[in-house]
Amino acid sequence: MDEKLDNKITEFIGNHHVLVLATCADNQPYCCDCFYAYDAERNTFIIKTDAENTRHMKEIAQNNNVAASIVLETKEVGKLQGLQICATAIIPEGDELSQAKKTYLLKYPYAIAVSGTYVVLEPNYYKLTDNRLGFGKKIVWNTQNNNNL
Repeated sequence: MDEKLDNKITEFIGNHHVLVLATCADNQPYCCDCFYAYDAERNTFIIKTDAENTRHMKEIAQNNNVAASIVLETKEVGKLQGLQICATAIIPEGDELSQAKKTYLLKYPYAIAVSGTYVVLEPNYYKLTDNRLGFGKKIVWNTQNNNNL
C-alpha cells in the first residue's frame, strides 16, 4: 500500500477536466462523463450534476461505491496514459458543501448559473498507467490495502 500520493498522479489529474464516472445498482452498471474539479489538499474530486434526473445520481443513492477513469486519448502507444479510480461518492453538507462549491466554481465559474447537486468523490484507489515511463508502467495508490484491485 502506498501512503503518499505520487506527484505523477496529481499532475495527470491536473492536466485534465473530464472523468468517466461508473456506478452500479441492481446489478446493472452504468457510466457517464463529468466535468470535475480536483481538490488536491483533500484529495477529492467534485462534480456537479442534476440529482433528480440522472441515472448516476439515482444509482449513487443506492450504492455510493463508484469507479472513474481519466484518459489521455492518443493513438501513440508510447504516450498512452490513463488513471483508474475507486471512490466513495458523498453528497456534501454544511462546510463540506461550501468547500466543494468554492472549488468547483473556481474552475467553472459559469456553473453558478446552472442548478444541480454537488458530489464529492473520495478516492481510495488509483492506478495510473503511463507508457512514457516504460511500456505498461503502473503507479498504484491504495488505501484499502487490497492487492486484488
